[in-house]
Amino acid sequence: MAIDLEAMGIGGKSSIFQAGPHPLAVESFASVAKYPSGLIIAQDLFSSGVIKSATDFQVYREVAGLSGLDFAYTDNGAVYHTKNDKLELLKSGSLQHLGENMLAFLLQIAPSSHLSKGKVMDDDRQSNQDTAVFFDILGQYMVVYRQRFANMLHNSVIMQSLLIWTTSLLMGGYTAAFSLVLSCLSIILMWIFSISFSALVALILPLISSSPVPYVSTPWLVVGLFAAPAFLGALTGQHLGYLVLQRYLSNVYAKRKQLSPVIQADLIKLETERWLYKAGSLQWLVLLIIGTYYKIGSSYVALVWLVPPAFAYGLLEATLTPVRLPKPLKLATLLMGLAIPILVSAGIFIRFANTIIGLSVRFDRNPGDTPEWLPSVALSFFIAVVICLTLVYLLSYIHLSGAKTSIVLSTCIFFVLSLAAVFSGIIPPFTEDTARAVNVVHVVDTTGRLGEKPNSFVSLSSITPGKLTKEIDQIKEGFVCGRHKVIDFVTFSVKYGCLTFDETEGGWNESDIPALDVVNDTNGYKRITQVVIDTKRSKRWFLAINTEEIEDFMFKVDSKEVVPADGKSSVDGWHIIQVSGGKNAPTRFDLTLFWAKNSTRQSHKMQGQEELQRPLLKLRTDLDKLTPKAERVLKKLPPWCSLFGKSTSPHTLSFLSSLPVKF
Repeated sequence: MAIDLEAMGIGGKSSIFQAGPHPLAVESFASVAKYPSGLIIAQDLFSSGVIKSATDFQVYREVAGLSGLDFAYTDNGAVYHTKNDKLELLKSGSLQHLGENMLAFLLQIAPSSHLSKGKVMDDDRQSNQDTAVFFDILGQYMVVYRQRFANMLHNSVIMQSLLIWTTSLLMGGYTAAFSLVLSCLSIILMWIFSISFSALVALILPLISSSPVPYVSTPWLVVGLFAAPAFLGALTGQHLGYLVLQRYLSNVYAKRKQLSPVIQADLIKLETERWLYKAGSLQWLVLLIIGTYYKIGSSYVALVWLVPPAFAYGLLEATLTPVRLPKPLKLATLLMGLAIPILVSAGIFIRFANTIIGLSVRFDRNPGDTPEWLPSVALSFFIAVVICLTLVYLLSYIHLSGAKTSIVLSTCIFFVLSLAAVFSGIIPPFTEDTARAVNVVHVVDTTGRLGEKPNSFVSLSSITPGKLTKEIDQIKEGFVCGRHKVIDFVTFSVKYGCLTFDETEGGWNESDIPALDVVNDTNGYKRITQVVIDTKRSKRWFLAINTEEIEDFMFKVDSKEVVPADGKSSVDGWHIIQVSGGKNAPTRFDLTLFWAKNSTRQSHKMQGQEELQRPLLKLRTDLDKLTPKAERVLKKLPPWCSLFGKSTSPHTLSFLSSLPVKF
């Protein structure tokens, strides 16, 4: 069994976010952990590919075939992979939480006779029937059950719900059916207006703030910036649907002459209110059907938001006779119906909102490649979805409430105050502890300059969306920002950044420039090229091989095959080799390239197209060395900026080299 202790932030609870494929581990953990914490919804997001990341646990699960658990801290995600990821931010309570849970779990599982003796079979890994559905309730109790039981439970609830709806519509006739259609229209309008209002604010933020993500240092701002307009939009959309449904019911009741106009008007409003409440349960039923069909573990969220509100309505409000006149919805119905759903899922939504806010600091993996408003739009969309899903029952009460005006007015005031705080700069987007992620690199570029003098400059870029104007105003040092030059660091590209060429000739040696030397090139039945790679003093380097030209290759170190010739994978037409060696690691490598039959080198292309061709090889070597220019820039770096670093990030001195296709 593999147990992985990860982090996507620092502090908070250490929660399970991946488990399995066999449920033994998570079942054992849930039975003994003192403060269990885990969400299968995170596992669903990872497996769906929405989260473009990987953990060590996936290696043990996918390569070694082991089952197990993957834990992670997620609080304060904005400091992840930055210089601000400091030990003092990790509270002792977080370590105690992890320690108590892990010790109890290991004492339980280590002597178990049920541990696997070998690999998990592929059939078992692919089957969803025996996996576990898991979630915690307030960090005090963990619910775990098998996917097979989940399928049975969900299908039972779905069948009963459909039976109740069918019976209700048959008893109500055409009027009930058309009322259902119009109440569904209110749901659609609610979603449209809520998402639109919230997304509009996200699009406006870059125009009124110094940063397109002004809420990073103060996460509660998203309540005023996005949740408030999402709530107003949801209420507006549902109210429009309410008016349409009310008008239809007015025409229906007009045919009933036995009621006075005053009583009739009140009954129409009450009937409309009830249809809006019932439409809320219908949207959760649809989500439950979809989740059950695709065997999505987090479908339990739809289950808990469907069953308790429907049960409360059936117990306190529903009647089997259409003769009985509608009455105002009871407050007890709302309290009874929402108590369990809020208890089970409130933590999920809050944690995921915090995670998205943390991700916005490192959202732009290729600086300048994505619109700067995109992270705010993504966050606003998530918040609007949560508002529409969870407040649909509550909103149905507001239309007839005497507090409607005060609720709308209070929400508007809260929104305006939040917007004013951002516009005025009273609340800074970044602070010294929660800073913007930047990279400062002295680059020596020899790509495309065979025999020419290397191009030397210092690059300042940020994976946090937004312009670097404010930072450059403080640093000076001759920086010019823009998109005029794309810097290819092999593992990523900088499409928007700031460069300075002033006083950048010192602090590095030409003897450190890596070499890509072609030592043999034969063109027989199959073209084969041998290249010697010399990384000089660098023990940390990255090589990209153009898979549009090369169909296979061998990579050797001291005549030993490290990467054998066997169909290679590629991303965007590149196969990337990443090496990080120790003090005595080798620096010379042999690369044998097997050309593709349809390579552009062997085809007859126009000379004018040669400049547009991608290189055959790209190489970046890193040295952990500060040049005088880079050191001055780092000293002048504003306090709200923090250096970003992960396994693919460049060090403070990088050499770029390449080998063209037509060498």
